[in-house]
Amino acid sequence: EAYTVFADLFDPIIEDYHAGFKKTDNHPPKNWGDVSVFSNLDPAGEYVVSTRVRCGRSLEGYPFNPCLTEEQYKEMEQKVSSTLSGLEGELKGTFFPLTGMTKEVQQKLIDDHFLFKEGDRFLQAANACRFWPTGRGIYHNENKTFLVWCNEEDHLRIISMQMGGDLGEVYRRLVTAVNDIEKRIPFSHNDRL
Repeated sequence: EAYTVFADLFDPIIEDYHAGFKKTDNHPPKNWGDVSVFSNLDPAGEYVVSTRVRCGRSLEGYPFNPCLTEEQYKEMEQKVSSTLSGLEGELKGTFFPLTGMTKEVQQKLIDDHFLFKEGDRFLQAANACRFWPTGRGIYHNENKTFLVWCNEEDHLRIISMQMGGDLGEVYRRLVTAVNDIEKRIPFSHNDRL
């Protein structure tokens, strides 16, 4: 909604930044490309320690994080938790709400680089830490190669990762997950941007 309401401000900036993207232009439709063209970047395991691909998504019908009410945080967490509980195969896992999470479990997830931390100064400055930890959580599959952060910065931060350099496997997992989640929960979308 902000891009429409403040179009007079945003349009010239977007046009300048994207070298001529006019206010009448539309963003091309989503295209993940041919996921089979990606392979293992380091099959011998000599150089690449780990590979991670991630994307952020906003849910349709909700404002950006700084404008969410406490009730909206709770509602979104419930929708996300319910949606993710329906994932199957390698994406099947568990949702852990931050509310009620023990400090030990929370610290273990942070130490493993799986969980976001409270108090990021940039998120605080943007008023995106309100009602902490209400409405926040993490989902991960059994192998901890697929994660979803709920209401950290974005509504959803969807992450695929694993040890080694197999970009193809990591990217394929992300694309599969995003497409599966979007079938269950509509993402916010603007045809122009």
